[in-house]
Amino acid sequence: MKLQKILVILFFTMTLGLPILTTGQSVADVDGNSYTTIKINQQVWLGQNLNTSHFRNGDPIPEVTTDEAWEKAGTEQKPAWCYYENSTDQGKTYGKLYNWYAVNDPRGLAPKGYHIPTVQDWNTMSSSLGGGEKAGGKLKEKGMTHWKSPNTEATNSSGWNGLPGGLNYSFGTFVGVGSTGYWWTSVEDGEVTANVYSLSFENSTLYDLFLNKGVGLSVRCIRD
Repeated sequence: MKLQKILVILFFTMTLGLPILTTGQSVADVDGNSYTTIKINQQVWLGQNLNTSHFRNGDPIPEVTTDEAWEKAGTEQKPAWCYYENSTDQGKTYGKLYNWYAVNDPRGLAPKGYHIPTVQDWNTMSSSLGGGEKAGGKLKEKGMTHWKSPNTEATNSSGWNGLPGGLNYSFGTFVGVGSTGYWWTSVEDGEVTANVYSLSFENSTLYDLFLNKGVGLSVRCIRD
């Protein structure tokens, strides 16, 4: 009887075109930080923002705590990370902010078996969740614990638990915590910019943007 109920649920889920959402085992990065996994259709994502301070091969990623040093890292195209407003308390909630040079470093930022998502990875997830105008609400954490009001149409029905970690501009100014979350892709848009996806407290849209590679943003990883 129990098996029949499961089969009926799967039938209606697939018939209605709804994403099949499941969670999996935890994954650890090279620092030992643990992440849950979220399955959205055939994709497996980490359920939290990345928080490692080392590349996969064990080399340290430089932490930068001044505006001048952050801008210099971007200008010299060197990898760097920071906490929002250089606060470890913010880091406990939102993870680290990385510039794109850390994201793209050949030593590897993602845990073994995972990678920084491509534009296609993001678009596949967006399509699974009803398209760009609806997907954002399904990706955002519910309520106003971390998001500002009204956190429009936030249901977190995907289990992705998107948080508003803000950003650090390439010249070293922090903005957006509580109102906006930004995540890097592995895809560059030219010499200066790379593709980014974003969520806002104001609506349910998943935005596709381009930002300077020296900006500090959150990172989510997806399984190979």
